[in-house]
Amino acid sequence: MAWIFVNYLMPNLVRGDLQKSPAGRETHTLISMPLRLLSLFILLFSTAALAKGDAMTTTNQTAYLSGGCFWGMEELVRQIPGVLETEVGYTGGETPNATYEIVKAGRSGHAESLKILFDANRLTYRHLLFEFFRMHNPTTQNRQGNDFGTQYRSAIFYANEEQKRTAEEVIRTVESSGEWQAKIVTEIVPFNSFFRAEEYHQDYLVKHPQGYTCHYIRRMDLGE
Repeated sequence: MAWIFVNYLMPNLVRGDLQKSPAGRETHTLISMPLRLLSLFILLFSTAALAKGDAMTTTNQTAYLSGGCFWGMEELVRQIPGVLETEVGYTGGETPNATYEIVKAGRSGHAESLKILFDANRLTYRHLLFEFFRMHNPTTQNRQGNDFGTQYRSAIFYANEEQKRTAEEVIRTVESSGEWQAKIVTEIVPFNSFFRAEEYHQDYLVKHPQGYTCHYIRRMDLGE
């Protein structure tokens, strides 16, 4: 409505005053300037309201998952419909400003992890977790493929209570399915911090298509 007023009604008001005024150009200056200021105010107000509305209705959510080497995890997760952005890094430790050199020693408490921004209208957190349990082995303690150490543990770092409840329910369902034929050892822990990994780790398998990975999608139902 504000856009229509500014672009259509406002110019007509100004033109009407010009036609009826005997003062001509002088009247145009006196009337159009306040109207222009008013139109600018309306336009700015409507733009601010629109931006506020967009922020309130956003459906983007963030997940933090750890399932072994983050190169392979990122390559598979980024292909899931509804995933908007992925970023590899370090989560779950106490050492501030974690780096690869610190984490690879296995003493900082961090896990190689994946930060996932997704559109909840297209991808539910629940389905994302089922895909997570198809692409890595959640039954091996502190190990994934040829990679050993606590930094390669299976973990879900929940950002809120809803994510925690969903993670617990999904693990129960996966175990009940019997597909993995072993106990799920995936940790469910509160998210504390995420330190972005070095740039050469980001989109590693996009940059190096023949690079190392131990991740692949299993054709498992998992009870979903």
